[in-house]
Amino acid sequence: MKEQSKMFRITIGAMFVALTAIGANITSIVPFLVIGGVPITLQTFFAILSGLVLGSRLGAFTMFVYMMLGLVGAPVFARFSGGADSLISPTFGFIVSFILLAYVVGKIRESNGSYFTYIIASLVGLAINYILGTNWMYIAYKLWFEAPEGFTYTLAWLWMVVPLPKDIILAILAGALAYRLKRSGMIIRGASQEHAA
Repeated sequence: MKEQSKMFRITIGAMFVALTAIGANITSIVPFLVIGGVPITLQTFFAILSGLVLGSRLGAFTMFVYMMLGLVGAPVFARFSGGADSLISPTFGFIVSFILLAYVVGKIRESNGSYFTYIIASLVGLAINYILGTNWMYIAYKLWFEAPEGFTYTLAWLWMVVPLPKDIILAILAGALAYRLKRSGMIIRGASQEHAA
């Protein structure tokens, strides 16, 4: 699309907020997909996709809106949860990471439009999600949440081994899908790209 109106951007951004909320609640259909208190969801997939499709600024803002919707009480987090008490949840760091990863993924995509760049950007986003989320979880269990017996920093990372293969595959799929959307003209241009156009 040669002209991307403000309304078009808002509409696509709202769509990603909704998709992330839907992805968060896969566990309501298959509730056994919770490992060590960490729900295995599609949130990260849509957070990465938002950065790739919407670009750094709008992607990050969309994930910020998603987080704020949950904090004011909308049931958009995993297992239809929400509310200010989510801030002290051991898994809230993963939600916070969506903002940063969408921004970084978008920045990488804006610097180079090759297929390889889209895949690398997706994997970098996944790494940000895991690093920020897992460290938040460890600190939460150590400082303000009752930690499981024998809980260690190593154990926190071992919990993440289970969803890792799925998340790597989904991150690569997000990159491939976003690249196809780019070829169809469904990618939001970043500010630097608009100035260059």
